[in-house]
Amino acid sequence: MSAEGAVALRLARKVVEARSKPLSPVAQHAAAATVLDWFGATIAGSDSEPVALLRRAFVPTAGAGNDNGPRLVGGGESTDVCTAALVNGVAAHVLEMDDIYSPGLYHPGAPTIAAALAVAQQNGASGQELLRAVAVGYEVGDRIAAAVNPAHYRYWHTTGTVGCLGAAAAVAELCGLSVESLAHALTLAATMASGLQQSFRSDAMAKPLHSGHAARAGVTAGLAAASGFTGAPDALEGEVGFAEAMGEGADWEQALRPFEQGYLVERTSVKPYPCCGHTFAAIDGSLALRAAPYGLRPGDIEAIEIETYRTATVVAGNPRPRTPFEARFSAPFVVATALLDGDVRLESFRAERLTDPAVTELLDRTELKDASEFTTLFPERRGARVTIRTRAGDRHCVTVPDRKGDPDNPLSEADLLRKFTGLSEQVLGADRTCELASQLSALDELADVRTLVCHRKESDR
Repeated sequence: MSAEGAVALRLARKVVEARSKPLSPVAQHAAAATVLDWFGATIAGSDSEPVALLRRAFVPTAGAGNDNGPRLVGGGESTDVCTAALVNGVAAHVLEMDDIYSPGLYHPGAPTIAAALAVAQQNGASGQELLRAVAVGYEVGDRIAAAVNPAHYRYWHTTGTVGCLGAAAAVAELCGLSVESLAHALTLAATMASGLQQSFRSDAMAKPLHSGHAARAGVTAGLAAASGFTGAPDALEGEVGFAEAMGEGADWEQALRPFEQGYLVERTSVKPYPCCGHTFAAIDGSLALRAAPYGLRPGDIEAIEIETYRTATVVAGNPRPRTPFEARFSAPFVVATALLDGDVRLESFRAERLTDPAVTELLDRTELKDASEFTTLFPERRGARVTIRTRAGDRHCVTVPDRKGDPDNPLSEADLLRKFTGLSEQVLGADRTCELASQLSALDELADVRTLVCHRKESDR
C-alpha cells in the first residue's frame, strides 16, 4: 500500500505497534464485559423472526456438515464464517439490547463481536485472542465513528457503516495481519459500508440487517486482505472517499491519537432497556418520578413533558407508534410504559400494549421537546428532563444528565449479569445459561472458543 500518510495505514500501524503490549487489566475486563453483554443480546435475538428468516434463506446451503466451524448463537447450526457473522450480527441488534459508544453514535458490539467470534471459531482461537480482537475492533470502530460524526449520522446508520471497519479490524487482529494488510482490510471494509437512516424510520427488518451486513463485510474484508486482496489507500479520507461521501469535516487527527490513553472499549455504554438508546434518560427520569420520594402513579398525571436533545426527538419522537418496532423508537411510549409498569422490558412491546387504553391515555398527555442544554452536550452526553404536572396542580421534575448504562452512570456487574441471565435463559434454559456465564467469566483462560456453550442442546433443537 502506498500513500504513507493515508489514514488507514497510520491507524493500522498503531494497531500493530500495540501488539507488543498486553491488554491492561481494565481493558481486558471491559472487553470481557462487552462479550458477556453481546451473548445475552444475541441469544435472545436468535429467537426473533428476522433471524429465523435469514436462517431459512442461508443456513441450509451454507457449510453443511462443518461441525468444527462457526455455529449460530442460540440455534447452534454449523455454517460458514460469513453466514455466521451475518446471522449472529442481526441477532445481536434485533432486540435493541446491544451496547453503544455514545461519542460515535455507534453500536460497536453487534457487528464487531459477531465477526470476531465467527473467525475465532473457524480458526480455533483462544478466549484471550478473542478478547484482544474485540478490544482492537472497538478501538478502530469507535475512533472512526467519533471522527465522522455527528454529520455522518444525518443520513447513515453508523453501526452499518463504521461497523464494517470495526469488524474488519477485529478479524485482522485475529489473523495477525501486517500493517499493510490490515490497512487494506480497513479500506476494503470502507467501500462495502452501508446502512441508511431511513431504514429505521418505519417498521422494517433492515436496521438489524445493517449490523449483520457489517459483520459479514468485516469478515470478507479481513480474510480477503489476509489473502493479498488490496484496497484503495485513501479510501477513508480521499476526495471521493468514505468521509467525504458520507459526511463532512471528519476529525482524523483525533482518530489517530496515541493508544496509550486506554482502550475505548472501557467507555462502552450498556443498555438496560430493550429500545432505542435515545430514550433512556427519559425512562430514567420517569422511573425516578415513580419511585420515592415522588411516588407518582398514572392516575395522578395531568400532563407529561419530556425535554431532551434534538437527535432524540427526531429518531425517537414517534407520538403514537403503530407497531412494536415503532414503539421501540418512541420516547412517549416508553415513558408511558415506565410510569405504568415501573420498568421497560421485552414484553413491554407486545402488540396489544399499543392500543392499551392506559398507555394511549398517557400518550395523549405527553409533549416531547428538544432542549438546547442537552443538544449542546450531545453526542458525548445523552440527557433528558421529565416534568409531570399532577391533577392536583403540582409540578415534579427530574433531570438526568447521563442515562443509566453510560460510563458515567454505569450498570453494576450484578446488573450486567442479571441482564445476561434474563436474556439467555429464555432460549438456553437455566443450566446452560449458568454454564456459559461461568465460561465467559474466565474467557481469558479458555483454550478454544469453539467450546463455548452458546446454543441449545441438540435434543432441544
